[in-house]
Amino acid sequence: MAAPAFLSKLDQGGRVMAEYIWLGGSETVMGGFDIRSKTRTLEKKPTSPSELPVWNYDGSSTEQAPGADSEVLMIPVAIFRDPFRGGDNILVLCETAHPVTGEPIKGNTRRAAKALFDKKLEEKPWFGIEQEYTLFNTDKVTPLGWPKNGYPGPQGPYYCGVGAENAFGRIVADAHYKTCLHAGVKIAGQNAEVMPGQWEFQIGPSEGIDQGDHLWMARYLMVRVTEEIGVCVSFDPKPIAGDWNGAGCHTNYSTQKMRDVGGYPVIIEACEKLGKKHAEHIAAYGEGNERRLTGAHETAPIDKFSYGVANRGCSMRIPRQAEKEKCGYFEDRRPASNCDPYVVTSLIFKTTCLDSFSPAKR
Repeated sequence: MAAPAFLSKLDQGGRVMAEYIWLGGSETVMGGFDIRSKTRTLEKKPTSPSELPVWNYDGSSTEQAPGADSEVLMIPVAIFRDPFRGGDNILVLCETAHPVTGEPIKGNTRRAAKALFDKKLEEKPWFGIEQEYTLFNTDKVTPLGWPKNGYPGPQGPYYCGVGAENAFGRIVADAHYKTCLHAGVKIAGQNAEVMPGQWEFQIGPSEGIDQGDHLWMARYLMVRVTEEIGVCVSFDPKPIAGDWNGAGCHTNYSTQKMRDVGGYPVIIEACEKLGKKHAEHIAAYGEGNERRLTGAHETAPIDKFSYGVANRGCSMRIPRQAEKEKCGYFEDRRPASNCDPYVVTSLIFKTTCLDSFSPAKR
């Protein structure tokens, strides 16, 4: 339902609406994660998260606390402009914590991730994440552009496709792009994906903890955009079974040493390190990923680790340009579309920069 036009003209008396956003504890919402929000009034626009009040919510309604002791704290960590309400109104990304101990609760993986990044700030880890998602009609069964109880034509014309017969949901993708730009989210681009009704947006490059912050805010904005337009979004890694591409969250990564001239050996060493911890990473890379990582549809098998240049059938893809210039970045193609970016980025950083490593003998 569209908001009445007069709302945008109303004066707020100098006060600000702050939408506090956090992650709940359910793992069944939207294919793997649970975004919640509620609003409060501020007397003036803040300039940093430290100026914002700590707030609370009912954790027993989000699977994060018992009913007898249900209060959970929201601690502001990042501020974005509100593209829906406009003006000085803001979106506030929050960590969640126990009200007595202050310890992070279920759903708050950010604090542990930041602690890992803070151990070696000099590495300057950059990330760029490609978030794939699938648009559905409100029945949550039929992807946009698909016939009811049937299938569209085979994959081929839909990837970066144009035309009413190929591109289903561009109005959603474009609206999301603009809300991200307005909010201050580091969105780098978007495109239609291989399966009809599936799209992708790219967030980054961002350093360290900022990547998770910006991707979570981009996800929130996508959910809000689809709410406004009247469709549903799924982040399930294999929303339609059969001969259709799944949905991933490909994670591009580099450190300062990789980006410096002559950094190619550091890229290769990082891939070798990641191979040693393949099972650990797969376990942390999203729910339902075994349905996606089959070795088909531009994926590597979930039980086999590989890396290669320009090979989208590998676990790790090294760009041709990085090979040519002997420096740059690489792409971890294993994370699922519903992965937690705080977990994925910090684990990649931990494995490549913090863990000890013995090179394989050749």
